[in-house]
Amino acid sequence: MDERIQMPLIGDKAPAFKAVTTQGEISFPEDYKGKWVILFSHPADFTPVCTTEFMTFASMIEEFKSLNTELIGLSVDSLYSHIAWLRKIQELEWKGMKNVEVTFPLIEDIRMEVATKYGMIQPGASNTQAVRAVFVIDPEGIVRTILYYPLSTGRNFQEIKRIILALQKADSDNVATPADWQPGDDTIVPTAGSCGTAKERMESNDDDMYCLDWFLCFKKG
Repeated sequence: MDERIQMPLIGDKAPAFKAVTTQGEISFPEDYKGKWVILFSHPADFTPVCTTEFMTFASMIEEFKSLNTELIGLSVDSLYSHIAWLRKIQELEWKGMKNVEVTFPLIEDIRMEVATKYGMIQPGASNTQAVRAVFVIDPEGIVRTILYYPLSTGRNFQEIKRIILALQKADSDNVATPADWQPGDDTIVPTAGSCGTAKERMESNDDDMYCLDWFLCFKKG
């Protein structure tokens, strides 16, 4: 039987690794203490969907840095292939993006060691390419979000950014975020843990909070 490695789940410690990248060697999570991290994989260099994704991520790098968030890419190609591909990306123009320089690290993972630790190699899709995985890892090195896309589907980068914003909001204010939440929208307060608290909330005249029912109360944005 094939040996199967359990991918990390939400709430788990993100697996540690050392890797060679286009920005030099990195040690994770030591080099990223106190930072949010988006660790993402792509199937291969010089592929069309991946090229549009890298152009998009690179063009948004300052937006993520403003959120204390670092980007780390990965594919099972060689370092030299990575370098050649990233240089080619600088020559392309798409959706108004041009002269795009990818300054975040792109991991060389020819032996698929990191990809295997994170469950990025899925035989049903490919034995030789990583699927489009996204791991959002918090400043404590805990996996907070996992997204998987098939090889044919490019990622929604505004949604990835929204996830960071929502997680940071939840952590800072002890709230949850409702469907389609955007910064400035109302948030959800933790469900009442007793009959007394539920009654108080339903009868409250608090200007900053309102309830649709005892289990669904909102804090104004």
